[in-house]
Amino acid sequence: MPRAFLDRPVIEVAPELLGAVLVRNSPEGTVAVRLTEVEAYGGDDDPGSHSYRGRTARNASMFGPAGHAYVYFTYGMWHCLNVVCGPVGRPGGVLLRAGEVVRGEELAASRRPLARTARDLARGPARLATALGVDRGLDGTDVCGSGAGVEGTSPLELWRAPAPPDTDAVRRGPRTGVGGAGAARPWRFWIDGDPTVSPYRAHQPRRRSGSSAGVDTGPTGP
Repeated sequence: MPRAFLDRPVIEVAPELLGAVLVRNSPEGTVAVRLTEVEAYGGDDDPGSHSYRGRTARNASMFGPAGHAYVYFTYGMWHCLNVVCGPVGRPGGVLLRAGEVVRGEELAASRRPLARTARDLARGPARLATALGVDRGLDGTDVCGSGAGVEGTSPLELWRAPAPPDTDAVRRGPRTGVGGAGAARPWRFWIDGDPTVSPYRAHQPRRRSGSSAGVDTGPTGP
């Protein structure tokens, strides 16, 4: 994926990531996921974003250059993966909510042993990260790669959609689990009718402190 493609406003990038393929290379093997659902998150103008209140050690990758991964840990057990968009210093990211495993299904299934069907392997942001073997150690990884388009040269690689979905098939709506002032933004995008898209859940007030404040994980359990 050319970096210039991601170095644009996040609301422009998000829907155009549908159909793109994220490749995870690891010593265990390769898993690739075709993206079917994403959510856009802005910066200090977006109350739903982790970067709304400024830069921290946790969200620092969102303030860096486009084309890098922002990985966060939530609920004390799950990781979620975002792709950073826009210019340096102006945070923006696309949460990768769901996708279809198109390579490495056996390896993905070994990481998601409670998944009942193939469609459930990456059906939700934490499930997607788990199937790919993504954790905080990959935060800040350059997903545009350093191998000049040679597959397998980076632990995370984002590739253009081999067959972008028809524009008529792209839907948009409110973001999952986002409340308050950020609830009204229809910044969730998905491919209509795709079985790997996660179910929408409205915001529910959190009862415990210390949980993730911003990007909701949606259906995270195995």
